[in-house]
Amino acid sequence: MARCKNIRFVLISPEELRVPDYIIKDVLEANGIEYRETRSLEESMPELDILYMTRVQKERFFNEEDYIRLKNSYILTSEKMALAKPEMAVLHPLPRVNEIALDVDNDPRAAYFEQVQNGVYIRMALIMTLLGLADPKAPKEGN
Repeated sequence: MARCKNIRFVLISPEELRVPDYIIKDVLEANGIEYRETRSLEESMPELDILYMTRVQKERFFNEEDYIRLKNSYILTSEKMALAKPEMAVLHPLPRVNEIALDVDNDPRAAYFEQVQNGVYIRMALIMTLLGLADPKAPKEGN
């Protein structure tokens, strides 16, 4: 995404999990990408076009006390979704733990199931290409 034009990142995380300085410097700043860092999901919701959710990852903490203190800090709920733009999309690599409340699945902005399904198709196409089974000249369906 660093190669895209006119994008802006809002990096939302606790201080303990902030984006490493080398990524800020070597990717964002080196490519002139506008960004801001914040600790608050709620205050950022109204400005987001896409929210890419992940879990608070235990393996990234140096001590378990910090993980226990922060693990439930960034949970997407329908109340937080009410703060978002009507056209915002929520993405997530799945599987999830508890970082997205189940009722968010019914929100039309929850795009993570479609995202994961599209990932299956991409992997199928890559495997077929690597095995020499893909025919790039094959007619598209309906033609």
